[in-house]
Amino acid sequence: MKRLIAIAILGALMLSCSPDTKKKPEEKEKKPAQTDQFTGLTERAQQLFGTLPMVAENPENILTDEKVALGKKLFFDVRLSKDNTISCNSCHDLKTFGVDNLSVSPGNDKGSFGTRNSPTVLNAALHFSQFWDGRAKNVEEQAGMPILNPVEMAIPSKKFLEDRLSAIKEYQKGFAIAFPDDKNPINYNNIQNAIGAFERMLITPSPFDSFLAGNANALTNKEKAGLDKFMRTGCITCHSGKLLGGHSLLKFGSFYNYWELTKSSTIDMGRYEVTKKEGDKYMFKIPSLRNVAQTAPYFHDGSVENLEEAVKIMAKLQVDKDLSDEDAKLIVAFLNSLTGKLPKLPETKIIE
Repeated sequence: MKRLIAIAILGALMLSCSPDTKKKPEEKEKKPAQTDQFTGLTERAQQLFGTLPMVAENPENILTDEKVALGKKLFFDVRLSKDNTISCNSCHDLKTFGVDNLSVSPGNDKGSFGTRNSPTVLNAALHFSQFWDGRAKNVEEQAGMPILNPVEMAIPSKKFLEDRLSAIKEYQKGFAIAFPDDKNPINYNNIQNAIGAFERMLITPSPFDSFLAGNANALTNKEKAGLDKFMRTGCITCHSGKLLGGHSLLKFGSFYNYWELTKSSTIDMGRYEVTKKEGDKYMFKIPSLRNVAQTAPYFHDGSVENLEEAVKIMAKLQVDKDLSDEDAKLIVAFLNSLTGKLPKLPETKIIE
């Protein structure tokens, strides 16, 4: 018996030292690196980004079905413009991911155009502020500004719009139901709150959210490679968090003058136009990259049509890196995974 045990031990030692079996432990160590280049990618992404909430809550504007439905009516109603020609949806078309795909948008009067690109309204309620220069604190405040802007919807005064809507029976009923505690519910503040309530429902989760939640198959290998390239390039310096942006202002052109690369027709000083502070020159809100593949043209002036080109420009301007065509294509592949779907919205008859 002792002899048999000794022979078995000797055989095991000889087997473990044979040339064929020496490679096996090494092969096991190398296998993950060779077959799964995305090991740890989900965990890294989870630390930098975040999944979207179902709605964008505001304790100062409690969401109700009635208020959201009223806001939807208002959002699509051209009577919120002086000459009954444009609505909120005209510049923020929900059929085209909350934009009009124009460099700048036409206003109420023929021949008048805004000076900045209309950003998407989708997920906008989750931004830390509104407009490219951050001059509005939330979507409620933002909703009231274009209505009174003479270049946009051109309503001459708050009272003008209040009187117009007060003469419409459907709005008489709609505001009374949405704001039951108000003696005179058709007022400008409630108009803003209703539109804001509707916009707070426009949240668009995407395959990327499923990936962050642990579904590794939610992204293709190319999209995963793009995500890895996106992070390693330094895009996350600005485009992090659940919106991949939308959380602060930043100078557009940290290393170079932006207009030299974007070929912009005019030089916009950004936040400086509001504050007149030297430190605010060329400061713009970092845009969210949610649905970015659908919202061309890009930048505050809509100066660049192609997303790959925009990615290359941003890499050069903000982190001083020259991206190859291949790297830009990979990052764009990832950006496509940020395209989401609109939630089911309240069914209402749109006012004609």
